[in-house]
Amino acid sequence: MTQGYQHIVDGDMTSLPLGKVVCVGRNYAAHARELNNPVPTEPVLFIKPNTALATLAGAIYIPSHLGECHFETEISVLIGQPLTQCTESQAQAAVLGVGIGLDLTLRDLQQQLKDQSLPWEKAKSFDGACPVSEFVSPDRLGELQNQQIRLSLNQQLRQDGNSADMLTPVLPLLVYISQFFTLLPGDLVFTGTPAGVGPLAIGDQLDVSLSEVIHCRTEVRAKKREAL
Repeated sequence: MTQGYQHIVDGDMTSLPLGKVVCVGRNYAAHARELNNPVPTEPVLFIKPNTALATLAGAIYIPSHLGECHFETEISVLIGQPLTQCTESQAQAAVLGVGIGLDLTLRDLQQQLKDQSLPWEKAKSFDGACPVSEFVSPDRLGELQNQQIRLSLNQQLRQDGNSADMLTPVLPLLVYISQFFTLLPGDLVFTGTPAGVGPLAIGDQLDVSLSEVIHCRTEVRAKKREAL
């Protein structure tokens, strides 16, 4: 959860608040197909609260008593300027940092909610559901639409995708989001996951990287179950 988490860019802690996390579902066609979902004709948006934020540098904690928890590795974008009904040039200027993160998903619970035509928040927005790396300034990465996203589970490569395969690229995605609600400094945008998602188990070792610039190693632990 947010305790101990702060936005860090190029090694320096920022003064930005911890904002909302705007996530994009099915932004890679192969991922949509692997979950037997239709490929969308426009971005599918949902939001995680700032209480979902956690650091990817330490252990990640999952509520294993709630069924399978899946990893979904995604490029994350840290917003540094307000964006409302913006242009692509405004969106580009507002990107303060780029990182890598996990959109953790309680897949069994999500399917139950979908079967009842209910929202996904309980499956997507639990405390700690959004572990994220430190960020680097965009000029350190180069072209946003040519970034390699990788996750290895117990030394076995599971996700290996490139941002060139996004259905909606990063800057048009920020423009699209800003047509519906304002992005504020300290907000994050998770830009979708490539194919290869799967379940986590307690004790799993994860290696997550973005191109050759960001690399995080973490371990999966059980989240303490709180009494209701």
